[in-house]
Amino acid sequence: MTGAVAGSGLLALVASSLGEERAGGLLAGMDVHPDVLVPAGGPVARAVVAQALGVVLFDDLLGRVPSGAAHVADRWGRGGTVFLDHGAVRTVEGVDCGGLPQGQESLVRVLAPLGYAHKYTYELIRLGMTGRSWCHVDLPAAIPQYFVSELHAGRFSEPFRAAAVRVVGTSRDPVTTEAQADLDRLAAEGALPPDRAAALLPVLVACFGRQHDVPAVGDYEVLLAESAEMAWIATEGTVFNHATDRVDDVVAVAGAERAAGRPVKDEVEVSGTGRILQTAHRAAMVERTFRTVHGSLVTRRVPGSFYEFITRRPLPDGSGPDLAFDAANAQRIFAMTRADGEDTPGS
Repeated sequence: MTGAVAGSGLLALVASSLGEERAGGLLAGMDVHPDVLVPAGGPVARAVVAQALGVVLFDDLLGRVPSGAAHVADRWGRGGTVFLDHGAVRTVEGVDCGGLPQGQESLVRVLAPLGYAHKYTYELIRLGMTGRSWCHVDLPAAIPQYFVSELHAGRFSEPFRAAAVRVVGTSRDPVTTEAQADLDRLAAEGALPPDRAAALLPVLVACFGRQHDVPAVGDYEVLLAESAEMAWIATEGTVFNHATDRVDDVVAVAGAERAAGRPVKDEVEVSGTGRILQTAHRAAMVERTFRTVHGSLVTRRVPGSFYEFITRRPLPDGSGPDLAFDAANAQRIFAMTRADGEDTPGS
């Protein structure tokens, strides 16, 4: 660990959630901008809180995606680092979401005080979804972005909408009155005292989880019949659907992952501009619990989250990497969380 990381407020904040050893190990192996490595003890800037949230959520994903954890371990074992480009999350709008705001607002309300602003919108038409990228205004190319997608329940059948309400209508809001006060202060002042930042971080992390009750297996089947993405939300909620590692050459990385025996996608997706190249591991299969009509619980093996790679080539004007996404790429990458991991024909 470098001296800058060792004495930083970022390390102290991440350690407040993960412990000193794990926090130090993660930060030693991640590309972090020097501007978020200010010494500990002073006010914690919103950029530091944003970076800390990304690190903790990345750690959570590694714990749920063995292929991603294996890749990262290999990278670190060779002395390399990981650049967390973005995390992707899924939400649903058009139905009652219980104690949560509908759709992306459940997350935007906490991302905006951290310094995030909406950058691009992508219509994921064949999925019945809209994706939006949220980019940090202070360090847009350095702090992880969020790709927040909304599934539009109104585009699906009435039985589908009814099942969706029964699932997400039980959601509870993790944002407490005290946390909201901290968010308001962060939005107004751009920083928090260290103790308040440490108190806020686990609430922010909890926003990226499953807030609703165990779904009924019958509701899951109804949702799965029309939307693998909504079925995924039913079991996983708003955890990172995937975390994305920014690499210099995604084609070379894909070849190395294949040679290592990890479940990498067959193709590298290239954006219409030619500047955004992406590929991904297939989703980890996870065991999730469901309720039956008789009130008992059953366990099924379903798709969980996955690990992605992206190469961002420079913009023609030389102003930096292209921070955009690509709707066609996104829709094909989303297929990694279908049970068969395959994109639909003709998409």
